Amino acid sequence: MRILHTMLRVTDLEKSISFYTDLLGMRLLRRKDYPGGKFTLAFLGYGEESEQTVLELTHNWDVSAYEIGNAYGHIAVGVDDVYKACDLIKSKGGKVIRDAGPMKNGTTILAFVEDPDGYKIELLEDNR
Repeated sequence: MRILHTMLRVTDLEKSISFYTDLLGMRLLRRKDYPGGKFTLAFLGYGEESEQTVLELTHNWDVSAYEIGNAYGHIAVGVDDVYKACDLIKSKGGKVIRDAGPMKNGTTILAFVEDPDGYKIELLEDNR
């Protein structure tokens, strides 16, 4: 067994795809409209779905806003250098909500950015 994807509902699919591809470096893997259900699904990731967990963006055509709720935490993305990643995201107009630096009461370097719908994305140095 493995985790296949995480799904987020988004209000502006093009803006969200741009955020995840242009600012976080993911690739759009596939996209499909479902006219009967009035929604579009877009799958993005850093590798093929057959080998890696991906992100599913769901755009319901008739919905203009969502409440994220208080149970959602964040999605974590591994990067080579959190400081450089934040600088790049800021230079492309992205919203960094917690600048790069050590975590509170720890030494792990992290930062948080926010996608166009307000979802929190944690950037962590990927030292595997």
